[in-house]
Amino acid sequence: MADRQAMERAWDAHTAAEFVTRDVEATMRTMTADPTVLHVPTGMGGTGYDGVRDFYRRWFVGRNAADMSIASLSRTVGEASIVDEMLITFTHDIEIPWILPAVPPTGRQVRIPVIGIVTFEGTAVAGERIYWDQAAVLAQVGLLDDPTVRRLPIVTTQHGLLDGTTPFNQLAR
Repeated sequence: MADRQAMERAWDAHTAAEFVTRDVEATMRTMTADPTVLHVPTGMGGTGYDGVRDFYRRWFVGRNAADMSIASLSRTVGEASIVDEMLITFTHDIEIPWILPAVPPTGRQVRIPVIGIVTFEGTAVAGERIYWDQAAVLAQVGLLDDPTVRRLPIVTTQHGLLDGTTPFNQLAR
């Protein structure tokens, strides 16, 4: 059984290297020799040390909006995993390949809850599966403005869903 606090420190160092210092090598030092990263909604990621390093270098680290912020909503730490619920906020001011691949900047604000399921070998990150509602992202950047699409059950956090100011079950009406 890994030390849960050490796993949290490793995960915090990992995300700081990704988003704060934007250092691919520092990010990789938090990982095992054979990691896996998968951003499920877009199919972006990598397997094995070289594949993950290449993904971070080409598609992720340093490829984020200037104002991107990540706020922790909740964290559950198990014996060999962490489930992190976060709120990611950004202005789509550059192409962000891992979340909006091949989509030119729209200048629009995006707020989405993201779930990261992080597995560990000891205190090294062995795997990441990252989930978010891609339809909500596409709607917020204006790619789902067609009247037919607007009828689809797409919920965004722009309108107070997470803070309780929007009533639940609005799509069923």
